[in-house]
Amino acid sequence: MKFVTAIVLVLALVAPLSARGGDKIFPYNYFIDDLPNGLRLISVPTDYPDIVAFYIVVQTGSRNEIEPGKSGFAHLFEHLMFRGTEKFSPDKYGEILKNAGADSNAYTTDDRTVYHTVFSKEDLEQIMMLEADRFQYLKVAEDLFKTETRAVLGEYNKNASNPTRQLFETLRETAFQSHTYKHTTMGFLRDVENMPNLYDYSLEFFKRYYRPEYTTIIIAGDVKREHTLQLVKKYWGEWKRGDYKPPIPKEPEQSKELTAHVNWPTQTLPWIAVAYKGPAYSDEQKDMPSMDLIANLGFSANSEIYQRLVIKEQKVDAFGTSFDDRMDPYLLTVLARVKDPKDVQYVQGEIIKTFESFRTTKVSKEKLEAVKSHLKYSFALGMDNSEAIASTLAAYVALRRTPETINKLYAVYSSLTPEDIQEMAKKYFVEKRRTIVTLSHEEKQ
Repeated sequence: MKFVTAIVLVLALVAPLSARGGDKIFPYNYFIDDLPNGLRLISVPTDYPDIVAFYIVVQTGSRNEIEPGKSGFAHLFEHLMFRGTEKFSPDKYGEILKNAGADSNAYTTDDRTVYHTVFSKEDLEQIMMLEADRFQYLKVAEDLFKTETRAVLGEYNKNASNPTRQLFETLRETAFQSHTYKHTTMGFLRDVENMPNLYDYSLEFFKRYYRPEYTTIIIAGDVKREHTLQLVKKYWGEWKRGDYKPPIPKEPEQSKELTAHVNWPTQTLPWIAVAYKGPAYSDEQKDMPSMDLIANLGFSANSEIYQRLVIKEQKVDAFGTSFDDRMDPYLLTVLARVKDPKDVQYVQGEIIKTFESFRTTKVSKEKLEAVKSHLKYSFALGMDNSEAIASTLAAYVALRRTPETINKLYAVYSSLTPEDIQEMAKKYFVEKRRTIVTLSHEEKQ
């Protein structure tokens, strides 16, 4: 479920796995309170003293960018939300956070935009007021809007210097025909370049999605539910509910293997991305959890192919998987950076063979249980402070708006058998669901 770098630029999957029996993998008590306007508050009082993690999860990402020519706006608003209101200029906003010793930032993905601030508990009301103000009364003048769009273009160009960014951009544009997962969070370059001309559309985007029914506040730390709820009602209670529901296009069934190649302009080692259309997030069905297990069993640092290609044969120096949870069906991808161009076809073939091996051979029960146990405890041990708790919750809350989805998901993981793994491999790892993208530098003759 997560894309994580490991040693020597090697990429290893770390995915949440099941709690055994009736145990809950998310061990903290939490409270859910819904305001009449649709805003949801999730309070998680912890034993970690003094510190509060304040996460605002907006269920809007690049998936919501449905109009042609208007990709990248969810990410743009991650920037614009720091540009002030009539009451608090950007400088004033920053000064208040600085005086509170607060650490504040934001990020955007396909399915969510998350604003997060960590601070001392005595500043809770002030931060609550400050965040409520910008969510309800953001005001960005057109000249400032254009300045920010140019900054986003600069970020795009900077990212474009990374071969893997271009590899993923091409992979998604090749694999998806209709769904908005076709473009990355940054958006298409042509759309980013045209952003300065779309000020009026930006107002519409904000009006559509920055609404209480799309927003969940997570507060974890040294807090009390009653006090927190009182503050949320005070500062967020008058926020007006919207009525917009985006018509997310459905992706048609893929009918054949798709391929593409990126000719990189400068010297670089070749890259390969082998991807299969996978399932959407679910805390009830076995499909997505099975893919997570396969990614770890088949392609982690302990896997046979990793040990052979990276350690023994030394044909590959970066290797791993990418399979994040998504609202809609996404891609299970294996990436490899090959040391010698003549080995590209060999490495590609070995990756495909490994996927296909799950169709023909059942994994051992012992190995399956060992992976479940290891990753279960890795996940649980990661929630060792209030910020880590809120950060973990944000990803799941964006999908189901409740921490309970974690416990439900882990119950599914716990139930998986070798037969389930093989069944799902037969369902998903077929040629017509596959997309392959390669990247390399080719010298001009």
